[in-house]
Amino acid sequence: MLSKILKPVALKRLAYRLAKKLIIVPHHELEPVPEGNRGSSWLSSGEDPQFIIHPARRVPTRSFSKGWYLLRIKINEANHQSHVGKLYSNLQQGELVSIDVPWHSTKFVNRLFYLESANAMLRFDPCEAETEFTINTFMISKVPSFIAMRHMKQRLYKLLNHVDNIEEYLAANCKLNGGRLIDTVYKEYNNTFTHGAMEKSYPFWVEFDEPRAIERMKQAFTANQSQVKFSIILPTYNTDPVYLKACIDSVVQQTHKNWELCIADDASTDSQTIEVLKAYEQQYSNINVKLLNENGHISKASNEALGLVANDYVLLLDHDDTLPAHTLSFFAKAITENASAQVLYADEDKIDEQGNRHQPHFKPDWNPDLLLSQNYICHPVVYKASLLKKIGGFRVGVEGSQDHDLLLRATANLSREEVVHLPFILYHWRVIENSTASNASAKSYTTDAGIESIKHYLSQSKQSASVEKGKYPNTYKVNWSLPTEQPLVSLVIPTRDGYDILKQCLESIYDKTTYDNFEIIVVDNQTTCEKTLGLFNEYSEAKMNFSVLKWDKPFNYSAINNFAVSQASGEVVGLINNDIEVISEHWLTEMVSHALRPEIGCVGAKLYYPNDTIQHAGVVLGIGGVAGHSHKYFHKSEPGYFTRLHLVQNMSAVTAACLLVRKSVFEEVGGLNEEDLTIAFNDVDFCLKVHTAGYRNLFTPWAELYHHESISRGEEDTPEKIARFNKESEYMKEKWKKLLSNDTAYNPNLSNTHENFSLR
Repeated sequence: MLSKILKPVALKRLAYRLAKKLIIVPHHELEPVPEGNRGSSWLSSGEDPQFIIHPARRVPTRSFSKGWYLLRIKINEANHQSHVGKLYSNLQQGELVSIDVPWHSTKFVNRLFYLESANAMLRFDPCEAETEFTINTFMISKVPSFIAMRHMKQRLYKLLNHVDNIEEYLAANCKLNGGRLIDTVYKEYNNTFTHGAMEKSYPFWVEFDEPRAIERMKQAFTANQSQVKFSIILPTYNTDPVYLKACIDSVVQQTHKNWELCIADDASTDSQTIEVLKAYEQQYSNINVKLLNENGHISKASNEALGLVANDYVLLLDHDDTLPAHTLSFFAKAITENASAQVLYADEDKIDEQGNRHQPHFKPDWNPDLLLSQNYICHPVVYKASLLKKIGGFRVGVEGSQDHDLLLRATANLSREEVVHLPFILYHWRVIENSTASNASAKSYTTDAGIESIKHYLSQSKQSASVEKGKYPNTYKVNWSLPTEQPLVSLVIPTRDGYDILKQCLESIYDKTTYDNFEIIVVDNQTTCEKTLGLFNEYSEAKMNFSVLKWDKPFNYSAINNFAVSQASGEVVGLINNDIEVISEHWLTEMVSHALRPEIGCVGAKLYYPNDTIQHAGVVLGIGGVAGHSHKYFHKSEPGYFTRLHLVQNMSAVTAACLLVRKSVFEEVGGLNEEDLTIAFNDVDFCLKVHTAGYRNLFTPWAELYHHESISRGEEDTPEKIARFNKESEYMKEKWKKLLSNDTAYNPNLSNTHENFSLR
């Protein structure tokens, strides 16, 4: 029955790339695109393309057994359009059961579904259109029912805005239908897809959202911002005249008119490039061109352009990129509103050879640790001219990473207030074949230049650290040195019973941790299990660095940890859940190396669910009203938003399931709030107190652990728990209203309902 099946070897490679535990076979109206992405690109020849999905042979049952599953996909579609796919089950029973799977090109989609019985195969119809698409991710993971319930409720909390109390709404529907709560939740969850709830596409954002934002900004323009003077520096070399004209025209067409364009041509051998430059210089009095006699490469040419600068603020522009017409107006407004600003930057997107905009990069506010991991700022940047003069302009010898090097040196001694981010797309980065914009690995030397730039920065700022390549091109890992004498780290683990998970937690810490100087303080909250009490005795006798504190009061997470930290001897304290399991042996070394940095407050780890999907990669404020976990349910192998799943970065908050902080900082901010936040959000509240005290919180992906979440405490599923949760949620919204509405480590253009960095 299968038509157009790939050769077995090619199929095996495709199956491994798409999902290690799935075999996916093209079934109907699908043809592989020749030379296309190693076989994962497909052309739909009709309006009913289909894939048949089998479990891999190494799955013992060779079938999808009854139960809950999470489908995770990412598909790139040639026209960047939205589609509604369908996943079918019961193929062999003859009564097809389908669920809708809305998706948009380049965006990750998570879709939970339930199989009533075992299925030897499933069918996925990605769209109902003739189109070309590439499957980047296709995974189906079986999940326990409590994870399924949590996932569904999270979506309902975010999308059912018309319901005042969702828990009461679900309970009432459950009673009305006479069914189980989870069945009612699943029905409501499915309705959010059936009704066409899809992530917003970037073309839609460009057409509808961006114009409204621009108009709002224009209405706020003031007369004094017209006095801000810009010098735009533009190094050129054998630039295609078509792109060079588009670049210069984008400057000429600026709505802000107080500018000069300083061009340094790096001895171009293409006469057409020179002719274009001379024509523009002759036509416009505020365009100055300097033709260099010898090719000195990008840094030297940029410095020559800087030598032409006569104004107070300098914007960098690459020779084939373009600026939106409002770019200088927006920067001028920001300069007049931020008197101390020394460096300003904005968001950007990419523009192809046909002028189509795609792949927007909506960036966080000033994020020093992310800048050490990756040049996340890139374009556009405006510098105060006096600052560039002070640091000597571009540094020769780091070509390929000269912009990153300049940013590191320029911001080395600046405060948070002196680096200003504008959350608007103010730059279009041209994508040309073999360009860095098109493919970061197209210029492999840029990563080496980046390492040299970071080494120079660390040396000049007298930091005791080294740097190595990160997991992806143009990403880096800075290794911060520990003192010769390792400081004592006190790991606090509250528990009540929970023999199996606590035993697993303790064994993994002792067996897999290479950092030597730590102590474990288990806080016993009314344990009655004899096996668990025996475990306490076993470790107390066997380990000199193990102790048990008694907490014979009702469970109060904040109070328990405050009590334990007061008894801890370590310079650094770690708040650790009893359902944590160590993966990477250097996890504690990595976290301590950051926690000891004077400017750093809380340090969080990368936590996975048992199925290797993300449970925690930093906390994003405002999602779902209070906070959500960055990239939740992404697979551990996925890069995340602009590779952020694999980069050390500053976050507003991290989870206390695995959190390290200096004891002095913990005490400085008064620890956890044991009066108002006994169970939920106390870690977020604590992190925000640390943040407002002037420290930078940080997430590191190089400390990896499993988090068997909620095994010990269960769900928030009783009226009492729900009432307490709502009360604590309201407390957070009232206390941290300003921060929750605009997370500085996130971006206001990104979703406040989803955790996958989709558009708001």
